[in-house]
Amino acid sequence: MSKINRTVLAVALAITSIAGHAQQSSQSSDLFGQDYPVTPSVSTQSRKLSITNAGVAGEGDSRSAADQLDRREGFVDEKGRTRQYDEYQQYDEYGEEVGSGDYDQSGRLDRTGRAERQTGLQQGKSLKKSELLQQRERGFQRPGQMRFKRDELSDFQKFVLDNTGKVLPIYGSEFFANTRSTFAPISNAPVPADHPLGPGDELMIRGWGTIDIDFRTTIDRNGTITIPTIGTIELGGIKAGNAEAVIRSAVARLYKGVTISVNFGQLRAITVYVVGQAKRPGTYTVSSLSTLVTGLFASGGPNVNGSMRHVQVKRAGKMVAELDLYAFIAKGDKSGDILLQDGDSIYIPPAGGFVALVGKVNAPAIYELKSNNESVESMLDIAGGLPVLADPRRAFLERIDPNRNRPRSVEQFALDGQGLKRTLKSGDLLNVTSITPDFSNAVVLRGNVDQPVRAPFREGMRVSDLIPSKEYLISRESVRRQNNAVRAKDERPIDIDHSDSIAARIGNLIDEINWEYAVVERVNRQDLSVKLIPFHLGNIFSQPNGPDNVQLQPGDTVTIFSQDDVAVPMDKRRVLVRVEGEVNVPGVYQMSAGETLQSLLAKAGGPTSNAYLFGTAFYREQVRKEQEINLEKAAIRLEAQLRSQQAKGIANIGAMSAADAAAAASQRQVEMQIAEEAIRRFRQLKPTGRIAFGIEPQEKSFTRLPQIKLVNGDRLVIPSRPEFVHVFGAVNAEASPLWRTNSRVKDYLRVAGLTADADIDNVFVIRVDGTVVTNATGGWLSTGVGSMEVMPGDSIVIPEKFDKETAWTKFTKGTREWAQIFANFGLGAAAIKTLKD
Repeated sequence: MSKINRTVLAVALAITSIAGHAQQSSQSSDLFGQDYPVTPSVSTQSRKLSITNAGVAGEGDSRSAADQLDRREGFVDEKGRTRQYDEYQQYDEYGEEVGSGDYDQSGRLDRTGRAERQTGLQQGKSLKKSELLQQRERGFQRPGQMRFKRDELSDFQKFVLDNTGKVLPIYGSEFFANTRSTFAPISNAPVPADHPLGPGDELMIRGWGTIDIDFRTTIDRNGTITIPTIGTIELGGIKAGNAEAVIRSAVARLYKGVTISVNFGQLRAITVYVVGQAKRPGTYTVSSLSTLVTGLFASGGPNVNGSMRHVQVKRAGKMVAELDLYAFIAKGDKSGDILLQDGDSIYIPPAGGFVALVGKVNAPAIYELKSNNESVESMLDIAGGLPVLADPRRAFLERIDPNRNRPRSVEQFALDGQGLKRTLKSGDLLNVTSITPDFSNAVVLRGNVDQPVRAPFREGMRVSDLIPSKEYLISRESVRRQNNAVRAKDERPIDIDHSDSIAARIGNLIDEINWEYAVVERVNRQDLSVKLIPFHLGNIFSQPNGPDNVQLQPGDTVTIFSQDDVAVPMDKRRVLVRVEGEVNVPGVYQMSAGETLQSLLAKAGGPTSNAYLFGTAFYREQVRKEQEINLEKAAIRLEAQLRSQQAKGIANIGAMSAADAAAAASQRQVEMQIAEEAIRRFRQLKPTGRIAFGIEPQEKSFTRLPQIKLVNGDRLVIPSRPEFVHVFGAVNAEASPLWRTNSRVKDYLRVAGLTADADIDNVFVIRVDGTVVTNATGGWLSTGVGSMEVMPGDSIVIPEKFDKETAWTKFTKGTREWAQIFANFGLGAAAIKTLKD
């Protein structure tokens, strides 16, 4: 019993000694002599190993040594999420992504943030994001390397340009047009299961179970990796899909119950050579996942003379693959696209020959011949075939034969079975024509109809078959106006008929048809002449069996006219006239052909007792249009005068002294600005279409109105007598004084008061009947404007003297001319306000 107690005591002392030694020791060594931190444990149970890049640790630390290392170096945040390394080491100075590190001298990525390219370029440096964005805006450019420019035209492209006037692209060149001039490593791309691993490939190994593994390693040049406590594992040549099983097997030899997960970090880079007819031949460092196509992208693809149909990969002196880029671009065939290996050479031979496809083809371009027996059919197949508008009956082939005295020739053939099998030669230009868009069995109805149509022709077809009823003659514009008739005033579109009131739209719901004339246009295919066959449209419906129901032929065009399309005689036109103001029954009246103003007044019940005959205004739309044309001509004439005066002023300035010339130039500039503003305001004037009757002011009888025949759209306005007279211009106070019987112009000027700048000799009066009176004859006080009796509603305009340069005097210079303009364009006192304001 005492022996047992002594044995238990010895074991307890040994355990205590071991525990004390563990507490005093902060580090120990693993099986490979590597130091790793040890955390004191409160338990006496066996420790669980944790294998990381920091070493091998036991259980007890709440955070593994690898976690602590990653947090210190900034690779993970406090929550264990991977993050960028202090905004650095994600891009090099050329804007290329480099993952969590940069290339080292062996062509792979390390964690030092340094890079040295195998292309011999200068060592990269880390950039902040702000610097990176600035460089991206300017465009990346490597030292000693020009930015990419669009290719110059090849000789054959210039030849086609001279013959067709069009610059045709080389087919497939746009595929490489937007590629970057530098290579960006492939990052975050899934690794194919059949990818063979090799030196420089990075693995991230994680395991859990009886031990914890969080280990990042890179395959060394011997094709192996070394994991602490596990040993060396051969991975060179192992496929990526089998790497996890190989590592699991190695771990299982020492530890049971461990689950292994293997991911891949940055893969190794390889060096390939692009030679031959490349845009940028040279040595390129690319990802080990790169294929022939991605290698071509790095070099910008073939140049204008390079082949796209025989791109070769040479390995160890032998050709291992040949790629036809046309098959890839046109049909997505990548059967010739292989994975590149370190040391491969991409050879782009010269193109074997070019042909041009122009005209109606889906992709007009210059195409490379793959062989000497390339057919028209195979080339059109690459071009996407023929569009529906191509005419397969006619194709023209221009060919060059340098062995002949006249080397150029042209052939015509159909794109049928035999024509498609024709063999193309280098320098050929194939022109596919388009179909003639001519209908063989159609007749057309157009003009003032519900809807223009192209209808199929039938034997025995007549005009009535195209127009079964009169409903077919109601135009869509007429229907629109009828539909808009129910809109509220504020909902009505502003541009409808350019009308400002509902009265102006009365009677305008439908376009008047010219029932007496319509025409059939017929093309004679024999001599290509056009024959017109007129007919009476109304008889189509009243006498369908009559001669006016013309029998149609294929290709005929039937045109229906409205009365606005071809003006009909006055006696046959619709006449709707509006009368407003001081009549007993104002409104819109339908008049017969030849009726006059007196007929209109009679229908309106005659004038009221308040009617003011002298102020009667009569407006006609045709007159307004003519006034607009004349107003524009007057504005053009004023501009010409302005330019002439400017030229004279410049000539006079040349003879002055420097000081006088500067002052004159400044004054001239001010005058020009004033004159230009004057012309601008002048163009804003809107003619009214008013016709002045020239009735004597004292006339009272409406029977003295002129016998004017009314036309559609005429408007008669009979006002009541106004109580005011308007005075504008160089007066102390512009006002509208009350009208007094037998008052003269000079009386109102005395009341308004003239300013010191008033030009009394050029006063003019805009009368209420639309006429303008000036001092054309006699003196101002005797028989001129000053002694003229003023009628109610007249406007007196007093210009300023010429020696005062203002915007107003610019208008009132040449008063007689301006007064004539006011008279000719039917402008009233409102125009004066427009010019002044």
